[in-house]
Amino acid sequence: MSDKLHECAVAGDPGDLLLLRVHPAPLRPSRTAFQRDRERIVQSRAFRRLAGKTQVFTSRASDHFRSRLTHTMEVAQIARAAAAELGLNEDLAETLALVHDIGHPPFGHAGERALDQCLCRHGRNFDHNLHALRIVEHFEQRYAAHRGLNLTLGVREGIIKHSRDYSADQHPDLAEYLLDERPPLEAQLIDLADEIAYLTADLDDGVESGLLEISHICENVDILNRCYRAVEREHAGLEEKYLFNEALQLMQNTLTDDLIENTRKNTQAIGAESLADIRRHTSRLALFSPQAEAERLQEKRYLYDTLYTCDALENEHDKAEEVVTTLFNYWINDPEELPQGYFDEVREEGLARVVADYIAGMTDSFILLQYAQVKRAVRR
Repeated sequence: MSDKLHECAVAGDPGDLLLLRVHPAPLRPSRTAFQRDRERIVQSRAFRRLAGKTQVFTSRASDHFRSRLTHTMEVAQIARAAAAELGLNEDLAETLALVHDIGHPPFGHAGERALDQCLCRHGRNFDHNLHALRIVEHFEQRYAAHRGLNLTLGVREGIIKHSRDYSADQHPDLAEYLLDERPPLEAQLIDLADEIAYLTADLDDGVESGLLEISHICENVDILNRCYRAVEREHAGLEEKYLFNEALQLMQNTLTDDLIENTRKNTQAIGAESLADIRRHTSRLALFSPQAEAERLQEKRYLYDTLYTCDALENEHDKAEEVVTTLFNYWINDPEELPQGYFDEVREEGLARVVADYIAGMTDSFILLQYAQVKRAVRR
């Protein structure tokens, strides 16, 4: 553990590593450490910007489609419910859900791919988990005594480890985050709560957009078809769109219940009685059952084949790549055009990383505004 960490005076066991902060913080007896972290995240600029970042759709105008922010709220609901059923720390689970997408750039995964490709040409890469850690540790500036949000180790560890494991050999800079151990169950739940939320929401938004048809989904997605038929039997004669809405809710509940029960079974199977038992285990314990996992993969393939890579969205992805690449190259070639605060970081972080940091923080609307301004400047 890094000697830069100090014990934080918070409610709870003072010996618990999860409660440690980099900088000492005053006691707040009315709130737990993770409740305070949740409030710091929700009040951050990066969290607010999620309202203006793409989940799936960019140019298709509708107030009904999910943004990164509304998706994040749906993940938090699922994560907190699962944590409650499993007797875990609900505040930690909810906080990790609220922060899990904070490192995403504009234009969703298309924007992330484009930014990563730009950085690869400079020997770097873009990882939204690691970028999220940089946001909460460095970019957010809300306190007089230090940079960053001064979050607990439990939340910072969960930011980088909720969806994947990092090698200590490849990431020595992350040594303080216990890379040779599994994360707590609260963190393990987040990636699967994320899956449940977007598998449900993307079918909903896909139908709302007119790109997917309910009958075609039922023909190709077993779990949705099973839920739809169950709802249809209970509500004979109900209009299709309402049956579909009910079926989506049933599918979400079915996957959530499966995650809870299978995670409980897995922890009982190894006789886990403490966080140390979870950390020492050779693999993650928060998992779907084999049947639910197979159905999850089937639906994910369906969404990839019929929605994420359809012609309409591929055109949006191409536009996203053009915008990100054009702006990245513009500031690489003319770094003095960067805002002063970013330009000052170049000596320490390197130009490519600083340009990527600037772009990653933008909302969809702001990056399009920047793109238009740059295009006009280049034409002069």
